[in-house]
Amino acid sequence: MPAPPQTSTIGEGPLGVEVEHGFTGEDVRIHHVRRGQGRPLVFMHGFPQFWFLWRHQLADLGGDHLVVAPDMRGYNLSDKPADVEAYRMRNLLGDVRVLVEELDLAPFTLIGHDWGGIVCWAFALKHPELLERFVIIDSPPPFTWNRDLRESPRQREAVNYMLELSKPSPRPEEMLAMNDFAMLDAMLERIGASDARLSDSERAAYHEAWSQPGALRGGLNYYRAARMGDQVAAGGVPEEYEEKIKGMRLELPTLVIWGERDPALLLGLTRGLEEWIPEMRLRVLPGAGHWVPYERPTEVNSLIREFVDGPDEEET
Repeated sequence: MPAPPQTSTIGEGPLGVEVEHGFTGEDVRIHHVRRGQGRPLVFMHGFPQFWFLWRHQLADLGGDHLVVAPDMRGYNLSDKPADVEAYRMRNLLGDVRVLVEELDLAPFTLIGHDWGGIVCWAFALKHPELLERFVIIDSPPPFTWNRDLRESPRQREAVNYMLELSKPSPRPEEMLAMNDFAMLDAMLERIGASDARLSDSERAAYHEAWSQPGALRGGLNYYRAARMGDQVAAGGVPEEYEEKIKGMRLELPTLVIWGERDPALLLGLTRGLEEWIPEMRLRVLPGAGHWVPYERPTEVNSLIREFVDGPDEEET
């Protein structure tokens, strides 16, 4: 594993801010960056991102909070087990638990996007005692994911790409790496709104992360381990699992932020969430696509800051 610098700078010129690098864990080492002091905020990225997804949150919220953003296992500078089973949910939850314990973060606010959000949903349901608040950004809720796969042809069509990404190695990896990551570049543009366009330096940062040995395989192993292709093809998970989900409730103050025009995870996934999350507030960002954390950083940061630091109140 390449050793990152102890610190690095995100942003350019006078707007640049310094972040610290570190690792947690032993069997699987998880790289993270952090900035600031104060109430802890832990940010979890999805596919095909890495900690860099949260660059605007590190720069802004890190001014008055402790912001921690790991590379999830399989990504960038974190360890990348080859075995698909290493990416089962119990192992992903274990990485978060170790990060929180080694950095002494609890109680903290957990924020997740995309695949990072899927892990965050599971963590919040399993370890609510460790959390102060919970924020989800464009990530399928377990409560409505199966419903919409079953009932919404538009949602099934929108995630048909998961069938290809779930296929065994090495074909999907080779497809994503072709022509200097042309398909991944196109994915970042296709499911983001106009505000999601990357600068040359940002695109170079993504290419460097995707070029780390085993990184494409690691990211794809999330789909394989969860059998996401099977879920999409079958229109949901087995009935017994769906019944278990229906009986769950998340008793945490929860903020759900969603891009109105997310073409992969449709806005319908937020419908009816208050049935399972009594203390939920939903904020839809008009015109936004899937990459909300850097498409609309000012709005996202303002919503998170108000939610974390504002007076306690129940709002649906």
